[in-house]
Order: sequence, then C-alpha cells, then structure tokens
Amino acid sequence: MLPTRFKSRILRLPPATKRVVLVASDAAVLACALGVALMLLGDAPFRSPAELAVSFAVMILVGLPVLALQGLYRTVIRFIGEELLYRALRGGSLLALLVAVVDVIATRDVPGSFALGLVFWAFAVLGVVGSRLTMRALIAGRSGHGEPVAIYGAGEAGRRLVAAIASGNEWSPRLFIDDNPRLHGRVVAGLPVAAPADLPELVARHEIRRVLLALPSASRGKRQEIIGHLEQLHVRVQTIPDVAELLSGRARVQDLQDVDVADLLGREIVPPNARLLEACIRGKSVLVTGAGGSIGSELCRQIVGLAPRRLVLLDISESALFAIDLELRRRVAEAGTDVELVPLIGSAHHRIRVHQLLRNFGVQTVYHAAAYKHVPLVEYNMLEGVHNNIIGTWHTAEAACQAGVETFVLVSTDKAVSPVNVMGASKRMAELVLQAMSEREKGRPRATRFCMVRFGNVLDSSGSVVPVFREQIRRGGPVTVTHREIIRYFMTIPEAAQLVLQAGAMCQGGDVFVLDMGKPVRIADLARRMIHLMGYTVRDEAHPEGDIPIHYTGLRPAEKLYEELLIGNNVTGTEHPMILRAMEELLPWDRLQGELEGLLAASARSDCERVRQILIDCVGNYRPENGVDDLVFRAGRSGAGEGPARAGVTPLAARRTGSAGGS
Repeated sequence: MLPTRFKSRILRLPPATKRVVLVASDAAVLACALGVALMLLGDAPFRSPAELAVSFAVMILVGLPVLALQGLYRTVIRFIGEELLYRALRGGSLLALLVAVVDVIATRDVPGSFALGLVFWAFAVLGVVGSRLTMRALIAGRSGHGEPVAIYGAGEAGRRLVAAIASGNEWSPRLFIDDNPRLHGRVVAGLPVAAPADLPELVARHEIRRVLLALPSASRGKRQEIIGHLEQLHVRVQTIPDVAELLSGRARVQDLQDVDVADLLGREIVPPNARLLEACIRGKSVLVTGAGGSIGSELCRQIVGLAPRRLVLLDISESALFAIDLELRRRVAEAGTDVELVPLIGSAHHRIRVHQLLRNFGVQTVYHAAAYKHVPLVEYNMLEGVHNNIIGTWHTAEAACQAGVETFVLVSTDKAVSPVNVMGASKRMAELVLQAMSEREKGRPRATRFCMVRFGNVLDSSGSVVPVFREQIRRGGPVTVTHREIIRYFMTIPEAAQLVLQAGAMCQGGDVFVLDMGKPVRIADLARRMIHLMGYTVRDEAHPEGDIPIHYTGLRPAEKLYEELLIGNNVTGTEHPMILRAMEELLPWDRLQGELEGLLAASARSDCERVRQILIDCVGNYRPENGVDDLVFRAGRSGAGEGPARAGVTPLAARRTGSAGGS
C-alpha cells in the first residue's frame, strides 16, 4: 500500500497525465508480450535487432489505438471493475489475431502462427489487466480496519462506491445487498452479494451499523420500500453523492448524507410541464420577493434555469440575499447563460420602493414569497406579522398594477384555511386582497393577473420539524413533539417551487390554486422513523433501554392538530394533475379597501385588539382560540417591568429547542 500522502498526490494528478502513464505502461506490455511470444515460438533468435525493433514499433503503433477503441483509457483506475477484463479480452484478441495472420503470411505455418498469437494474447491480456489492478490495489490499499458497512445496490453506482471507499480507511465494505436474484451468491467488486431477506443475519454477523444506499435510479416508492425494511434493523441509513459528482471530484465519499426524509413519504414527483414552467419566465424580467427564504431561494434556483432575461431578488435580510445571489451567480457562470441578476435589499411593504424597482427593471412576473410564517412567532409578534403578510402583499400588488406587471403569484399556505392563528388569518387576508384586486382590475387594459398557490409544509424549510428533529437526534435527544396525534401535509421544497411556477402559468385572474399534498404524515411517526434511520432506537415504556426518548410537550399557542387545504368543496382540476383550482368566496374591493385602511391605522397605533377584530370580521372562518398574544402588547397591559413570563406567556428562549409540531 502506498503512503497516504503519495497516494493523495497520485489521485490529484490531471486525467491527461494519468492517461499518459497508462499508455506508456501498455506500450511496454505489448512490446514485452510480442517479445516473449517470438522468443518462445517465433523466430526472434534469427532476427536482427533492427528487425525486432521494427516489429515492436509496429505492434505499439497498431496496438495502442486498438486498446483505446476498447475504452481502456476512459476508465478511472479507482473505479475499474469487471468491464476491464471484457475490454482487455476484446483488445487482446484482436491484436493476437493480427499477429497470427501476419505470421501466417510470412511463414505459411498456420498451426505455429496461431500458437504464437495465443501466447501473445495471454501475456498481453495479463499485462494490461494486471498493471491496472496492481495500480488500483496500491492506490486503494483496503485495510479492512474501518467501520463495517453494507452497500445496498450492486450496480454501477455500488461498484464505484466500493472503489471510492477503498481509497480511505474510514469504512470497510463487507457485502452488497441487491434485489436482483441473479446476483445473489455472486461476487461483485470483491464483495459477496446477498438478498435483502438475509440482511438481519448478516448485520449481526458482521456487526454492521451503517448501510449505504447506492440506488440513484430507484423510484421514490421503491426507496421507501427499502428504507422501511432497513428501518427495523437499527442501522444508520445514508445515501451516496451523485455518481457524476463523485467521479468528477466535486463530491467525496465522505459527503454521505442521511437518508432523504422525502423518501419516507413515498411520494412520486410528477414530471413538470415544460410549457407551463417557461410561460411566465423565459425571456422575461422576473421579481421574487423573499428571495433569500426557503421557498423564495428555490424559486430563484429554478427560474435562472428557465432563461429569464432578468431576475430581481428582493429580501429584507442582507445575509440571506448575499447567499442566494452568490449561489445564483455561480450557477449562471457554470451554465454559460446570460441572465441579469439584480440583488435588492428592501421590504415588500415599502410601496414606493417596490413600485420603482418594478418600473425601472421592467418586471413582468412577480412571485411574492415574502412572509412571516412561523405560527408561534407571528402570534407573539402580531403587528409585524400582519404588516408583513397583509400590508406587504397589498402594497406590492398595488405597485404591480401601477407598473403594468403581467402576472402576480402569491405563495400561500394551508394554514389560511379555517385559521385559528394570526399567521393563517393574515395569509387568508392576503389571499382576499388579491382576489378583490383581481375583480377590480377586470376590464382594464393590460390588467395584472393575480393568483395564489396554497400548499402545506415543505421538508427541510427554515424552522420545519425535520432539521429540528435531526439536530435533536444528533445531540442524543430528546426529540420533542407537540402532540401524539398531530398530522401535517408535506412536500419537498423543489417540488413545491416547481408547482408554484406551473400554477402561475395557468393564472386567469383571482385563481386559488391548491397543490395535491398526498397523504398527511403523523409527526410522531416521522420522529420515530428518523430516529431509527439514524441508527438509534426509541426509548419508551416498551423499550426502556432505547437510545432516544420522544417527549410530548403539548400544542403550541394557536396550533392545530391537522391542516386543511380547501375552504368548502368547490374545486376543479387543471391541465396539471397535481394542481387544483378552488372556487371560494371573496370580499368586494370597496369593503376590503376600508378594512385595509383601518388595519393600517390600527397597526400604526399598536392597537392589537382592533387588528384582531378586523381579521375576525374579514376572514369569516377565523376563530382564534386565545386572546391577543403579542408580547409587547401583553407586557404593556401587565405593567412596566413585567415580562412575558409574568404575563403568562412562555418566553421564546425557552422554546428554541422546544417542541416541533408541523408549523
């Protein structure tokens, strides 16, 4: 085994340098194979040095292109496998046949000529294959002293993963698991292949605590089935980086990730409709508000890939805006596209600034994702939540009308349906604003088309349960859940953003689009599965020796056990199978405008009770379960010096590591 430092230097050599070394090695092998064959069965003793030199030169000049045509110089040494033998056999056979034919022409000795070709073939194949296997062994130097791991998937990705693991000492692959019965009992890349049914016994025998998934092409349903099987074994389940990134060096085998929680949902993503994706974006100037947030940033990532003329990024957070702008500029440079990126710091409720940027940058499409969304925080900061979610939407929409924006898409939430909290009520009020403005604008020339897209929770978004659970598990627990029966709808951030873009293309004016969220997920079950798949056991009354306990902390202020997506049942389909169009009641603009002015005035004088009453009056199904929980308002009512704890409100600091429900 080569020293680690020297091994690392070899691996970092440019691909062209590695190919030159391989070509030089094969030239020597071919010359030696021909020389040995001529010495044993040919007329080498009777030839002059000049004749032998010419023979060797011709063999090298002919032999190297033949080997190159077999792809022997396209294979990365670390990742060679069974295909190497087949390619070497084909190349060696062609050259051996050539040697035999030339010798027959020269000597007329058919048996002797083919015996000569056979000897050459044996030594050439042995040399070509042996040189590569020797180099792989020197580079890899698998010690077997690392953590024992099993690899699920004995295909190309699995073989490449074995080779990549072999270059270090952190893990020691012991076996493959594969669903293909034709592979069971075979040896692939030096490892036995076993059936999934044998995994429990093999895990115990080899003391395996980690299973690596090498299934890049498996459907989400298939991955869910496999993960469900592995979940019972108390092993950590991780996935490999993208094979292309692994090969290119952009990803390392150490970049293994815990299993994607999206795989637990078993939800198959419907391929996007390219026409719908591009309709409001290609060649247009596009604005995304809240561009640094979870949904906003993903919208931006997908938009830059759809060839807009310009993408304007608006966010109040300087750090979030900097991060997404930097990422997008890198993406645009790598893709070689010509997209103008305009990063702007600012708030959506600054009407004059929003109007200026819309007009000055000729914005044609707006995706309004700027919002405060965390239920308890909005409950404790009622005025800011209302101002951002309602007034911000109103002012941005008015600015869009004045600037002649073509399409305005609001990113909404399932919490807007039958809301019991300020966050949900404020988002429903924002929907009502756009519905009313859409009716107001009908018949006007170049009227802005308004629509909203309503969906549930997104996995791994800022503040969602998944990153909270993951961090709690890594710390050793406990994992905190608000209620045993709480359920939520989930989808991935990329899928949600993709559907938002497609829904916007179907906008006619005042549309409420609802995304098909699939089946709801019980949060307690999600917590249990995440604990199991990270290699731990749940500690409860039935298993007091388990690793991680689950604590139930009670519902948070204004939190519901379940969420809904529709107000009523008046819903129709669209041309996209995952997007529905809801027909819902709206408020006339004449009335709503007065309520908005009242809301603005009440907010300006910090009259939380009046703000609350306006929400109740406008959002007909808003039924708050508590009084006003705004922390500043309650502190003022309680008297100077009395903090939230004295006012009967749990301090936010005590909730930072607290329960996760689904909000």
